[in-house]
Amino acid sequence: MKLTYRPEIDGLRAIAVGAVILYHARITIMGHQPFKGGFIGVDIFFVISGYLITSIILKELIATGSFSFKNFYERRIRRILPVLLFIMLVSLPFAWMVMLPTNFIDFSKSILYSLGFSSNYYFDYTGQVYGDTGGLYKPFLHTWSLSVEEQFYILFPIILLITFKYFREYLIYILTFGFIISLGLAEWTSRNDLSASFYFIHTRMWELLAGSILAYFEIIKGHRNKYKPLNLILPTVGLILIGHSVLFFNTEILHPSFYTLSPIIGICLIIWFSNKDEPVTRILSSKLFVGFGLISYSLYLWHYPIFAFARIGDVGQLGIIKLLILISTLVLSIVSYFFIEKPARNKKFRFILILKYICMAIFLIILSSLIIIGKQGKLNKLNIKLEKSIISPLFESECKYSSNNINFLIDDFFKKRFNNCKKKFGEFILILGDSHSIDLFNSISKISNEKIFIVGLNRGGCRPNSKFDSNCHYSNALKFIKKHKENIKFIFFNHKGSYFLTNTGKNKNFSDSNFRKLPLENEQIKNTINYLISIKKLKKELIFIGPHLEPNIILSRQKIIDIVINKQNLKDNTNYDLLIVDKKLKEITNKHNISYVSKIDVLEFDIKKDFIVDNSITFSDTEHWNDYGEVYFGKKLVFNSIIKDILIP
Repeated sequence: MKLTYRPEIDGLRAIAVGAVILYHARITIMGHQPFKGGFIGVDIFFVISGYLITSIILKELIATGSFSFKNFYERRIRRILPVLLFIMLVSLPFAWMVMLPTNFIDFSKSILYSLGFSSNYYFDYTGQVYGDTGGLYKPFLHTWSLSVEEQFYILFPIILLITFKYFREYLIYILTFGFIISLGLAEWTSRNDLSASFYFIHTRMWELLAGSILAYFEIIKGHRNKYKPLNLILPTVGLILIGHSVLFFNTEILHPSFYTLSPIIGICLIIWFSNKDEPVTRILSSKLFVGFGLISYSLYLWHYPIFAFARIGDVGQLGIIKLLILISTLVLSIVSYFFIEKPARNKKFRFILILKYICMAIFLIILSSLIIIGKQGKLNKLNIKLEKSIISPLFESECKYSSNNINFLIDDFFKKRFNNCKKKFGEFILILGDSHSIDLFNSISKISNEKIFIVGLNRGGCRPNSKFDSNCHYSNALKFIKKHKENIKFIFFNHKGSYFLTNTGKNKNFSDSNFRKLPLENEQIKNTINYLISIKKLKKELIFIGPHLEPNIILSRQKIIDIVINKQNLKDNTNYDLLIVDKKLKEITNKHNISYVSKIDVLEFDIKKDFIVDNSITFSDTEHWNDYGEVYFGKKLVFNSIIKDILIP
């Protein structure tokens, strides 16, 4: 029993991939990005995948009473791997040319995880927030969705086969139950761990199962809806729901969550009610939409690495360049579709032959990636030189060390080292916070003498919250402070000020206008203040240092070349919203009797003087100091504030 070809499905693929590409291209019209919700295109793909895969499996089970896993996975391999591997191979030399060593390593690891269809876990584990600026420079970030789909393809056929054979009468109830549970998990997880919710399969399963439920009813009933008035109206409603999501959603909404029901319902309405006499179906079935739908997989795979390498090379910001990049993406996608995708799926070519080429490509990719990782990404002399200009290694000496380990309390090495230094010095200074506290730890450690014992408890991206997040170190840090309070001389607390003043503590766009709408003490502020108060209750000397500095300059490879090699000057691009942040931090800390040192006041940062000093860059990215900057700003911070009396008696 073969599937009936539905051209409008390919048309829906065209809409999905178009939305994603426009979102990632960051098209701007009159200063506004109209496609901020284009990431919804991935959710459309999930529903389509669930619908088609379930249709294939159920029709085979009904027709033959069995299911061939061999044929199923052969089709998946032919469909997915050849063009994916080709693009990975093509990307390797470009990555060698333009990526700095640290990023080159990350690139190679992401490829290896992509090959194992687990890149979604990799990007979550490494703290990559989808939609954040840093992700725009990761060429294979988009493979997270492929990983989710492949995990579904591995698990779902087994579950469906067992259910069909032994619990056939309960199949629809099981699918519906899975849908409801997964949707509930998506809502809950998005409110508690937005990154895991975005990347993991348990919060995406409901979107795939939405398509599965449609397939079940179509196959069991033998047809889709036949009530013509609904066929004429509801596909249009569905298209409006999708269009609304693409135009009005943004990265600040909880996603996936109940909000995501809107576009999912939209795609389901089109799939179920589409009819050849209905205008939306006719549009989606047109040659233009079907054509883009046929090459949608190649388009999806090509666009992100092309965009990423263009950004790394500091090109693609101008409209005409973006247009040329989009045209290049389209041309490459057409070529790969006709010369790789179609031949690989053609049964004239024996699977064993396809498999040989796939194994050769995988071997080359793995070998190259392992060499890159083994050489620490240092394979291009120019890129090595450029990274040395911005690198910021973690400072470490016998009794000056930092830990980002959540479970440092039970770490034998940490305990042994701490006890030895405590016995030697007695008192110590504790530096606590996120990645910005690492800057502070490095600064103070580098400029203080060896007679000062310093411990850093620093974990990037972590902010105190009401539940003391198990992925962060603050709960254990409080236990540590309580246990050693008699030996702690001072505690310096430091984390990103603009996160401090957002409602969720996540990476949100920050501006003076939306800042002014925030209450003086929203949830995130209260969580942080309550945490600091809990430290003060232990009668410890505490100084909160903030906010971070933000030159608002993306240090792409070309930008570093311009600064380091070509000695170009920079325009004043400082993010002055931080002046507002600093003012609010002063108000809040003063209200709660917490000592506060303002970086804005003591550093008097001037981008024209302080971003490049003695022909050296002082920042490693848009907001963190590099090795040189830690010493340069550290001296200013210590000698121009009350910290001087603590570190230099």
